Amino acid sequence: MISTKVIRSGIMALGIVLSASSLAQAQQTSQADAQQLRSYSMSREVFLLGTVVKFDSASATLPMGAHVVLQTASGQVDVHLGNAKVLQAAHFTLNPGDSVRIAGEPLALGDSTYFAARIVQKGTQAVAVRNTKGFLTTPASLMTPEQKEALRGVR
Repeated sequence: MISTKVIRSGIMALGIVLSASSLAQAQQTSQADAQQLRSYSMSREVFLLGTVVKFDSASATLPMGAHVVLQTASGQVDVHLGNAKVLQAAHFTLNPGDSVRIAGEPLALGDSTYFAARIVQKGTQAVAVRNTKGFLTTPASLMTPEQKEALRGVR
């Protein structure tokens, strides 16, 4: 006959194994989630609606580049806009108090996340600061063919 001490030990061992298993599963899930957030996916894209609190064309906050702090219904959100020259090339300005709509998604950066804008819209004007794969656009991508031709050979 098996003693109750042996049964308790067996139950305790089973509990430890199940706990370790669920912790490992949770860790794998969080690693998969973090890995998924390292690349842009339009299927995860969301819209932020808010008011500009602050615009910085060359922020020291990572990732480097232009950032806008947006006051939303949920609080303030720091949004990465990429290269400020893309906004300048499109004659797009952001000033405190401006109402904007931003399409983008949170992406991982080290142990934290940031909101990566893809399209910034103010009124009827919209500028794509990232393409659909999440790559930052360049001022040259906003140029007309005539403007690009005028720059040929200029270094």
